[in-house]
Amino acid sequence: MQNDEKIWLEGIISIEAVFAAKSRDVFAIYYQPSNRKKKNVRWQRLWRQAKKLGMPVEPVDAAFIAERVSGNSHGGVIAEVGERQFVSLAALVEGEVRPFIVMLDGVEDPFNFGQSIRGLYAAGVTGVVVRPRNWTFAAGVVTRASAGASERMPMAVAETAELAADFYRTHGLKVACTSEKGSVSIYEADLTQSIFLLLGGEKRGITRSFLNRADLKLAIPYQRPFSQSLGTTSSTAVIAFERMRQLRERLHKS
Repeated sequence: MQNDEKIWLEGIISIEAVFAAKSRDVFAIYYQPSNRKKKNVRWQRLWRQAKKLGMPVEPVDAAFIAERVSGNSHGGVIAEVGERQFVSLAALVEGEVRPFIVMLDGVEDPFNFGQSIRGLYAAGVTGVVVRPRNWTFAAGVVTRASAGASERMPMAVAETAELAADFYRTHGLKVACTSEKGSVSIYEADLTQSIFLLLGGEKRGITRSFLNRADLKLAIPYQRPFSQSLGTTSSTAVIAFERMRQLRERLHKS
């Protein structure tokens, strides 16, 4: 489990992502020595990079690691890190021709949050907006579930979805959300335009006031009769990859 108020990331992939994105300060790396690790190319590369930066890389026993992390997929490597660094709302769209910004609002489960960002990053989404929240206790879970994408993805913070929507609308983005009523299929909508998309959590959903202000309401059609909505992770990936498909098709035709 997490130790004190310190933030711990688990596994080589998560720590590599922090180094690549410069999304946090890294204070120290701790590892469990093994012959297998000596032959691990990724670990050797990480070790050399940390040493080059003058960062402590300390051997520890299994108990040290178990006391500080919640999962078992750390591979015997953890890192003490600082707070996640965010950019401004404006920075997410600066220099972008067709920005596609997604706000994840009300996603309570850190694993689902990380998995959602993983799909968004893989599909080439420009950036993610979140509301202020202390994810410190779950940083290791989020980063591990996202395979490091939560560190690599440009992210900004907005107090409310309405404030973020108003900001991006003034910057020329269409404000979109998912809805069962008055919506258009994602396969018929033009997702290649500049869009700010709000995706709500499975419990909270999207408020009626936001729905009434949205420029575009999207729906994911099903292949068979089914009255239940998809989970956030699934719907996020479906929409993001449909946008990617449309962008590729547009590029192919041009």
